[in-house]
Order: sequence, then structure tokens, then C-alpha cells
Amino acid sequence: MLRVLVCVSGGGTNLQAIIDAQKAGSLGETEIVRVISNNPDAYALTRAKEAGIDAVCVSPKEYGNREDFHKALLCAIDEAKPDLIVLAGFLVVVPKEVISSYRNRIINIHPSLIPSFCGTGYYGLKVHEAALERGVKITGATVHFVDEGTDTGPIILQKAVEVHPGDTPKELQLRVMQQAEWVILPEAIRMIAAGEISI
Repeated sequence: MLRVLVCVSGGGTNLQAIIDAQKAGSLGETEIVRVISNNPDAYALTRAKEAGIDAVCVSPKEYGNREDFHKALLCAIDEAKPDLIVLAGFLVVVPKEVISSYRNRIINIHPSLIPSFCGTGYYGLKVHEAALERGVKITGATVHFVDEGTDTGPIILQKAVEVHPGDTPKELQLRVMQQAEWVILPEAIRMIAAGEISI
């Protein structure tokens, strides 16, 4: 049984996709053991509680410095004994201590086809604004392993999504979520659970 911990910051739509996939039996031998948010107001925490999943908030605002926050985050992760950490819209730079403790066991979903529109500063609507500004005809989403860089780890899955003429960033964001993110993130977890992926 693959023990999965999900880190979130906002509404938790990708978390919901994972929960739905688990309910549908399409995640394989997995269990979502904990959801962690850095934001006490994240609706993702409500989604987790409604699904009967342990949900905790570790907010940097509760700690005097970044180092103490990083220790608390690692502690909250270690308590759950996860086999896999899933960053599903987690707007915190993952501390090096977490990356080294869980090397090749952390994955992230990014709303573009890496290496396009990724790296520092590219998150949320900013990714889609940049894609529209550049005039690309195809965008999409990527699931990748997390290393010390920003969106630089090995790619697991990608799915392309068409950009429509006249798209707004919000329209494009929703299409990328529906057609790509909510499809490939659960699939990547299933593949890891089934032992189909290794670095």
C-alpha cells in the first residue's frame, strides 16, 4: 500500500481529483494518509476533512523564522510516514531537508509543458498569462519529480491542451486543469504505486 501525503495551499482541485480517483478505485494500492497546507484558510483542508483524511496546517506565520517552519513542516510530514509526497498547488519552496529526506519520493504538478513557462515566478494564473502573451497554440500540464531546482526534476507525464482563440487566462487555466492536471496527477500516483516508474 503506497502511503500518499498531499501538500496544498489553496482550493484543492487537484487534491479532489486524487480523492475522486481513489474513490473510483483507479489509484491502485494507495492510501491518502495526510493533507498538509501552509494556509489555514485553504479550502483543500475542508475537502480533506470531508473525505475523512487527516488534515493539518503548518503555517510559516506561526514560526519566528524560516528554519523553525521548515523543521515543523518536516516533522508534520514524518509523522504521517508517507511513501510519496504529492505537491498539488503547494506555493511554498520545499525545504532542502524535506527533499533530501524524501529523495525521488516527491512529485509536483505544474500547469505547463515543462520546460516552457516554468521555474521561479511561474505559478497559478501567471503561467497561463505568460502562455497567452507568447501566443502558443498548445499548452498543458506536467507531473515531475521534485529536486532542489524549481520545476527541474525528471518528468513523469505530460498532457497537451489546445489554446483557443480569445481565451482568457482563467478559461485556459480551467481547461488545463480539467483536460490535463486532473487526469495525469492521479495517473502518475497509480503508476508509482504499481511500480511502473523509477529514476
